[in-house]
Amino acid sequence: MSSPPAGLPDAVDVVVVGAGLAGLRAARTVARAGRSVVVCEAGDGVGGRVRTDVVDGFLVDRGFQILNTSYPALRAVIDLAALDLRSFLPGAAVRDADGRLHRLADPRRVPSWAPRTALDPLIGPLAKARLAALALRSLVVPPSRQARAPERSTAEELRRWGLDGVPTEAFLRPFLHGVLADPDLETSSRVFSLFWRSFALGDLTLPSRGIGALPAQLAARLPVGTVHLGTPVHRVAPGRVETPHGPVRAGAVIVAAEGTAAAELLDGRVPAPRTFALTTHYHVTAEPPGPRTRSGAELDHRPLPLLHLDGAGGPVVNTLVLTAGAPSYSPDHRHLVASTVLGPEPLAERDLRRELARLWGAPVGAWDELATVRVPRALPAAVPPTPPGLRHPVDLGDGLFVAGDHRDTPSVQGALVSGRRTAQEALRFLAAGTRSGAAPDPRRPG
Repeated sequence: MSSPPAGLPDAVDVVVVGAGLAGLRAARTVARAGRSVVVCEAGDGVGGRVRTDVVDGFLVDRGFQILNTSYPALRAVIDLAALDLRSFLPGAAVRDADGRLHRLADPRRVPSWAPRTALDPLIGPLAKARLAALALRSLVVPPSRQARAPERSTAEELRRWGLDGVPTEAFLRPFLHGVLADPDLETSSRVFSLFWRSFALGDLTLPSRGIGALPAQLAARLPVGTVHLGTPVHRVAPGRVETPHGPVRAGAVIVAAEGTAAAELLDGRVPAPRTFALTTHYHVTAEPPGPRTRSGAELDHRPLPLLHLDGAGGPVVNTLVLTAGAPSYSPDHRHLVASTVLGPEPLAERDLRRELARLWGAPVGAWDELATVRVPRALPAAVPPTPPGLRHPVDLGDGLFVAGDHRDTPSVQGALVSGRRTAQEALRFLAAGTRSGAAPDPRRPG
């Protein structure tokens, strides 16, 4: 995966800037087409925002992550079985303003929970029927039509379905905060519709070795020496990038850095996207919080792999015992809890523990603080107006291209789709130049 001792080549067909999901997918598409490619990555590992660190033996993802198995682009390029995926329940536990805990699950996916979900008073029968109708619509309408449907904000879309008030404030808003990182639900209804479809179809999982196993698998499938770590790109120009280790000439350049960094590198050829921030607090506890699973008539010691939400609108948008679904995130018998707040700033420890004690209905004073992960540009905002099909242009002219989830949807699916389609555009450019003589061979002396 890392570069060989010889270092960067002088020239290749395609240079990719950034080894996130979009950049790695672009590089693989180029390599499979038989073209030479190099990936320049400033950091010490691949993945960008999709990485996993090891802290005191615990696996700590770069912020709250859940991998949805329904994404078509994911299934097309990743060996999911090799990731050893661990599943979480498709539902949520919601703590309401009166302190009551409501546990809800998709009755199609967890039939044993259907009576409990149907009778739970958090959301009335009419609202449940409307949620079911919304899920049915997302399943029967083709994704291509959903991506081109009349557009409004997610908040307006929920009002249109009669889901404003308690259904949104107590359940949908806290759930979507963790998915979209959007405090006001301004996200396009087109994006919301596609996300809702993915939740209706896919399993909510994590690789047993952390979310970083996803980009690691992509990188491992590239030719040896393709990815050069510790190689920031300082300047991008048609047919050339400049790094501290020397320039690299290329027939095409794909900038697959995070959207704000991409805009800076491209000198305004694309606007910097508006972004949303998330901060995730990680704690370790010997005694897991929350309701437990049952084994026959006995209460098991394992906590439920279920997302907990704040239906009262507090600062913690979600909290989850990661080791309930993925025990391999812990090096021993202790449990790892991830709790996420909106914005780039962590919650004060005193306030955080008070909120977590309320949400879990249990004391948390003995929990050990493990890590706090700030992701100031966690997701690009996809607010109206968005382009039909939710696809922004990626060909900037002169052999320059841009890839990333800010060009498609803010998701793993969007990053992978963007990487593939951007690489295909770059390959077409190279092929056209070969036929016309317009694009010089970068390996020839200039």
